[in-house]
Amino acid sequence: MLLFKPEIVQMLRGVSEIWTEHKDELSQIDSRFGDGDHGVTIGKIAAKIRQSLDEWQDDDVGTFLEDLGDEIMAIGGGSAGPLYGTMIGGLAGGVPESGGLDAGAVKRMFAASLEAMEDITTAKVGDKTMMDALIPAVEAASQAEDDLAQVLRAAMEAAEQGAKKSEEFVSRFGRARSYKEQTIGTPDAGAVSTSLFFKGLWEGFEACAK
Repeated sequence: MLLFKPEIVQMLRGVSEIWTEHKDELSQIDSRFGDGDHGVTIGKIAAKIRQSLDEWQDDDVGTFLEDLGDEIMAIGGGSAGPLYGTMIGGLAGGVPESGGLDAGAVKRMFAASLEAMEDITTAKVGDKTMMDALIPAVEAASQAEDDLAQVLRAAMEAAEQGAKKSEEFVSRFGRARSYKEQTIGTPDAGAVSTSLFFKGLWEGFEACAK
């Protein structure tokens, strides 16, 4: 199986839907030690994804992802817009010039996304940020067999585990870092939303495969 525009649309709709569904939960998590608006911004990003998908006219996946990333970066509401704009726009770096996306291409897309993020943040696993979910997801995908389902499932499961693991860490970035050890026991909102991103991709892919 290869991924073409219809499958990419379905997968990104999966992201938009799951982010919309969980936006209140994300704000609730963020309200404990942050500004409490993470879910609000994620909701705006989800709406932008839906709008962009509805307006997508050609079949150029790479350009679409680049443009979508730029549009998300412009969304106000804290750091989530620039961060997710970079993460999603970064996926374009692994898109082949022509043809559908196979497992190898998806692995390269995830790796390119992580590389783009590492250009703008020094956060690593253990710093209680979205990287607690993103880094394990990309690493797990890279180690999976060259099968689309296995790559996407590995990324989803590793991201979920990473978000859960973030509960054990002390916040080292953003407003939450001033709370130090008090943040232990609460997951990072960004890690949770990143895990939902990969879950949305997986659920969208599953819908295509049925």
